[in-house]
Amino acid sequence: MPDSDTGAPPRVVLVTAAALAVALAVAVAVFALTRPSPSDTAGPLPLVPVPAPFAGSPGCTTLLGSVPAELTSNGTALKVRELATPAPPATVAWGTDDPLVLRCGLNRPPELTPTAQLRLVNGVQWLQVPGEGASTWYVVDREVYAALTVPDTAGTGPLQEISDTVAAKLPARPLRFS
Repeated sequence: MPDSDTGAPPRVVLVTAAALAVALAVAVAVFALTRPSPSDTAGPLPLVPVPAPFAGSPGCTTLLGSVPAELTSNGTALKVRELATPAPPATVAWGTDDPLVLRCGLNRPPELTPTAQLRLVNGVQWLQVPGEGASTWYVVDREVYAALTVPDTAGTGPLQEISDTVAAKLPARPLRFS
């Protein structure tokens, strides 16, 4: 019943409404703090297959069996990501929002020419092929060609870490232009 002097609702109604508002605010805060982040709930990563005629080679088996379970990019740990089926052979990915993808057993990149600009990273020669929003870096001085696609938002850490793995597991070979 309203207060006859002011027309306000009874005190018990005001207290109950305030308590419900506080309970709702607490419930929203608890939900926001305990729900999984989008990166925790990301499903398997679908990838388009690319020709990888040497994906089953011993070099790819060695390389992919030695890659780290996580890479560090701009101070963030990127964990290995599950690939959707059918997954391309000899492929591994890390991260969720802008994943990094390593493919092994590829054909020689057509951009690899005697005048191509190569970069030496931790003892491994790479050929960078820029793309829209990402670059693909090809390992060009080993028994198999591998490519690491790195989003433009990533730091240099992943390329360095994969270089360390390549250098440790696959011996260097002379460049092949045909």
